[in-house]
Amino acid sequence: MRGGGAAEMGADGACGNATGWFVDRHEREGRGERIAFIDPWRRLTYGALQDQAARFAGALLAAGLRREQRIALILRDSCAFPVAFWGALRAGIVPVPLNTLLPPALLAALVADCRAGLVLISAPLYPALAPALAALTPQPTIVIAEEDAESLPAGQRSLSDFLASAAPAPLVATSPDEVAFWLYSSGSTSTPKGTRHVHASLRATYETYGRQVLGIAPDDVMFSAAKLFFAYGLGNAMTFPMAVGAAAVLLPDRPTPERVFAVMQRYQPSLFGGVPTLYAALLAHPALSHGAGSARLRRAISAGEPLPEPIGRAWRQRVGVDILDGIGSTEMLHIFLSNRPDDIRYGSTGRAVPGYDLKLVDEQDRELAGVAEGELLVRGASAADGYWNQREKSRRTFLGEWTRTGDTYARDAEGYYHYRGRADDMMKVSGIWVSPFEVEAALVEHPAILEAAVVGHEDADGLTKPRAFVVLKEGVTVSPDLIAALQTLVKERAGPWKYPRWIEIVADLPKTATGKIQRFKLRDLR
Repeated sequence: MRGGGAAEMGADGACGNATGWFVDRHEREGRGERIAFIDPWRRLTYGALQDQAARFAGALLAAGLRREQRIALILRDSCAFPVAFWGALRAGIVPVPLNTLLPPALLAALVADCRAGLVLISAPLYPALAPALAALTPQPTIVIAEEDAESLPAGQRSLSDFLASAAPAPLVATSPDEVAFWLYSSGSTSTPKGTRHVHASLRATYETYGRQVLGIAPDDVMFSAAKLFFAYGLGNAMTFPMAVGAAAVLLPDRPTPERVFAVMQRYQPSLFGGVPTLYAALLAHPALSHGAGSARLRRAISAGEPLPEPIGRAWRQRVGVDILDGIGSTEMLHIFLSNRPDDIRYGSTGRAVPGYDLKLVDEQDRELAGVAEGELLVRGASAADGYWNQREKSRRTFLGEWTRTGDTYARDAEGYYHYRGRADDMMKVSGIWVSPFEVEAALVEHPAILEAAVVGHEDADGLTKPRAFVVLKEGVTVSPDLIAALQTLVKERAGPWKYPRWIEIVADLPKTATGKIQRFKLRDLR
């Protein structure tokens, strides 16, 4: 077997290390020549993935990294991602995929927070991040995923050279309950939280949603517009296809309608994963046709934010397949509540995915029976091990076997769940959590702004976007240039998807007697 590892495994190939089942099993069972991943530059077979992951594991060990240490992956979606992810797990080292859309300073802060000994970064992302990474102490090893032959920055070590620097490493036997990887979640505050997941959680998401709801099969080709550094995208484009020996198409760039249609037409995927914002954009595009460009498309899925009923129905009518709307979380790793192929009710998020239990609770955490509305809690095998260095937040979120979602839901008489909003002030924009505090903090950096408050507001498609209310400093007058400058500032400070689509100038903000902003009053303004 390529890369060794037989001595680390039982006679049936079983091993607590998830790499044994997701990667090595395919070579052992004769699927090594099947295509696993396709990006714009190459196709990677399961056999080649096993070999390169083993070499990446060996190179990590040769570079001085040891079991349970972390490495940061700042990668666009390409074949480099699965090579690095599974290579790290193979060596018992913990990969930490990071959101490439975050500002450089915040990305560097997360590299420091997880104490990464090595950073693997896509070449096009490196120039903007180089100064922030160079300021870190201690300095992590930097490796550049060149992606194509033209993109390697001068003087930097490439992933190709790194893979060639050491012999393949054998598979390290781990406990199924050993921490395998982290994903950062913004959660219910603006402070990112390192969410720790164990090896067994990866297979658990396949056995529940991937097998019983999505119904992925070996001959499927999956295309996920949601990126691999998100829990949703990680399952869509990696865990689920690899569970059955299927293929995934990876798009490194932002999933604009034009790029999505190009992928659909070229690779003819049978499964597509997106978020409601993207579905709305695709529906508004004149190029949308039956199958969204793929004659093989048989199923589309959605998560990240609630899917408005009109979007689901319009997609079904124009594309010819349903959208299975569901909800998951970084803490649960993938979808635990969803519509199903034989049980679709647009306007609802469906019912519990087999393998998960749900309950609604009131403000005192008392369970609510029957038709009810309350905060949603979930129980299942894919729950995270906890947050890194955030003990109080771990205690508030992980309640024994149950995980607090922070979402408010209504359950109807037939057991279907209907989204009612966040239990706090968070909002989801394009499938990504946005804290109003982050946006407000960026707005008040502008010298013209005295105070700011941000709430979620639905656009014409029923999708939530940030809406800002700002109080100007005395003597400042509003102008189109000021509005544009404020939006640009938020994009630069907080992230490009977080900017307020609407900015309202107000004389003052509604507040409590103690000075807290009453956002619920702002939400009611039309």
